[in-house]
Formats: sequence, C-alpha cells, structure tokens
Amino acid sequence: MQLSRLTPRKVVRLLLTLSGLGLVIAAYLFSAGSTDRAQVLLLSSLVLTGLAFYLHPSLRGYLYTLMILTAATLALLYPSPFVSYQGYPLSQLIIPLLQFIMFGMGSSMTVKDFAAVIKMPKGVFVGLACQLTIMPLSGLLIALWAGLPTEIAAGVILVGCSPSGVASNVISFLARANLALSITITALSTLLAPLTTPFLMSWLAGSFIEINVWDMVWSILKLVLFPIAGGLLFNRLLHDRARWLQRIMPTASMLVIAMVIVLITASGRDNLLEIGALLVFVVLVHNLLGYNLGYWAARLSGLDERDSRTIALEVGLQNGGMAGGLAKEMGKLATLGLAPAVFSVLQNITGSILASFWHKHPPSARD
Repeated sequence: MQLSRLTPRKVVRLLLTLSGLGLVIAAYLFSAGSTDRAQVLLLSSLVLTGLAFYLHPSLRGYLYTLMILTAATLALLYPSPFVSYQGYPLSQLIIPLLQFIMFGMGSSMTVKDFAAVIKMPKGVFVGLACQLTIMPLSGLLIALWAGLPTEIAAGVILVGCSPSGVASNVISFLARANLALSITITALSTLLAPLTTPFLMSWLAGSFIEINVWDMVWSILKLVLFPIAGGLLFNRLLHDRARWLQRIMPTASMLVIAMVIVLITASGRDNLLEIGALLVFVVLVHNLLGYNLGYWAARLSGLDERDSRTIALEVGLQNGGMAGGLAKEMGKLATLGLAPAVFSVLQNITGSILASFWHKHPPSARD
C-alpha cells in the first residue's frame, strides 16, 4: 500500500486493525506466561487506539476516556516509577495536582455564573438533593452487601459522599445535556463539600474507619475551597488577560486527572490486584445506580428529559480525584483510595457510552 494513497479513513482503519491484533496477541502472551512482552504489546495497542480516536472526528470524544484507561493500565503494569523517585514518595504530588484542577475550575468562573441558581432553582435543588442522598446511601448499602474489607468499603462510601466532578461537565457537553445546569450543580456541590462530605462520612462510614470531622473539613478547604477562591480572584483581577489560562485548562485538567489516577493506582496496586474483580463490580454497580436513580428521581420531580439526563450524569459521575486526595490526607491511599481510582476510570467509560447514546437520541420537542 503506497503512503500517498493512505486517506485518513484508511489510516484509522489500519491503526484499529493493528491495535486489535496487538490485543489478541497480548492476551495469548499473558496466557502463555510471557508477561513482559504482553505488557508492552497491551500498552502499544492502547496508544495505537488513541491515535485512531484522535484522527477520527466521531471517535475523538472518547479520547479522554481512553487516556484515563491507559493511565490506569500503565500504573497497574509498571507501578514502581510512579511510587517514588530518588526516595521521594510521588503520592505527595496528588494534593498540589488536585489543587491545580480546582484553581483552574475557579479561574473559569465568575460570581455571575451562580445567577443560574436563580434561573433554574428547581433543577439545582433536585440535583443537589439527589447528589447528597443517592450516592452516599447507595455506597453504604453496596459496601455492606459486598462484604469488602473495612477501609476499602469506606472508600466506596467516600466516593458517594464526594461532590460531582469536572468529568460530569465534559460528559454533559458530549451528551447535549443542560451544560449550564451541570456546571452550576458541580460548582455548588463542590463549594458545599467542606460541610457535606465530612458530615456524611462521619454518619455513614464511622463504623468502618475513624473519621475526624474537623481534619476532613480542613483537608477539603485546602483541597477545594481555597484553590477555587484563588481561581475566582485570579479571574476577577486579570479577567481578559486570563483567557489564555481558560483555553488551556480543560486539556490541562484532563492530563492532571490522568496523572492523579496513575499515582493512586500505583500506590494501591497490590491491594487492587488482590480484590480487583469484586471492587470493579461494586464500583460499576454504584456508578450505574447513580445514573438510573438520578434520572428517575428527576423525572418524578417533574423535570424535563434534558434536565433529567443532566442530573443523572451529575449523580453518577463523582469527583474521584478529590476522594483520592482525601484518602491521601488520611494516610490511607493504598486502601481508602482504591475505590476512587477505580471509579474515576469506570465512570469515564460508562459516561462516554451514555453520552454517545444520548447524543444520537436527543430529547423530543414534547420533552
């Protein structure tokens, strides 16, 4: 095949073919015990798939999801480089990385953005009510049902007690949901987190692990509220001169989230391999319950189809990065931080699939 005849469509097809072939060979090598070669081939296949997604306009929306999956796979296969560097524990980078994301969120907002609460009070109220009840309570019930080790079970509850994250805004945009409502619920649930997350954790997870409410309040203030306030001030003072930061922040946030997932996954890799299948199943059930219960709670509250889809995403997509940061602050990253890491990966996969379906099936005019 001559290179001059390789159209973009053919290049994508070739990359996906090579990737699929690589995955099949990697599976065979794993079964044959040739682990080193299989690992290299698996990562190479994921990179080839990423290139194909980037080159194909219809697949580009899944590039972020694939990046998160690749990051987690890299940390599982090669954890050592991401655990420490010359004696310095790399997990110490998790907090400043998350603070950077929160600062970026604040720099993209103005006080006027919160006027949306006045314009759509019912949607915001229903969304926050679902956020503060469905995921925390379902996390507790699932953790009890699954019989997970106490600290890992507490991590499932911690995910449920966390606010929605930036991923919900990205997925809402891809799904053609109500982006303004999504951003407002994310912002408000994040700002309320210093009060709601410690209270809910103390109430629901107090029997699993010791919860120091005031330490958690202080951790969330450092992790969330102070950086967002700094971003708001930055935007207020510089305004037009800060537009360059607003342009790069979405991409930078995606890269930083991937880095955080790598560090959390590498830290808890041994525990994750030991209990992996069960934890993945538990987290998946938690995530899917969030979508379904959030959607139907919104519909039963009288919200239209578009707003109900938005609330489903806000409830089902949690701030796994913040939950992982709190696990780090509590000194339990390798156990309490496992569920947030798994949730961050799975929610992007399921959210992207749901966004693609809803994008192709927009709400009808009567909705």
